[in-house]
Amino acid sequence: MMAKFSMSHFFGVDDDYENDAQTPDETQPATNQSTALNRRSQHDDNKVVSLNAPRATVNKIALFEPRIYADVQDVASQLLNQQAVIVNFARIDDATARRIVDFLTGTVFAIDGDIERIGDAIFLCTPKNFEITGDLSASLGEKLK
Repeated sequence: MMAKFSMSHFFGVDDDYENDAQTPDETQPATNQSTALNRRSQHDDNKVVSLNAPRATVNKIALFEPRIYADVQDVASQLLNQQAVIVNFARIDDATARRIVDFLTGTVFAIDGDIERIGDAIFLCTPKNFEITGDLSASLGEKLK
């Protein structure tokens, strides 16, 4: 009634895998064993991935609160260095903020990036290597109602 449980169905190994474990053979020279182990360990080294290895590139997001129009140069420099930027216009007048947004729109266009409004006076500018997903402005509109 109950079928025999077989490891080969799940993992592709024989039920007798414990019996198949290689044990040192007294008739085989030790040099052949060490050569086989070295070949096996060299092959297995290619499959090992360190979890603590440093990341090759680190993407950073810089935060800016411009106070004058000239601060836009620092923001553009960050974008040209492939770093995302969040710009908060809470401490600047509307006319200057519009000029900065226009400048940044041209900058992100030139580097094939993107600019998104993520708050009332907050913009996220990203270079080409970033992807913006979701629709935050729709969520903000629902919370304000």
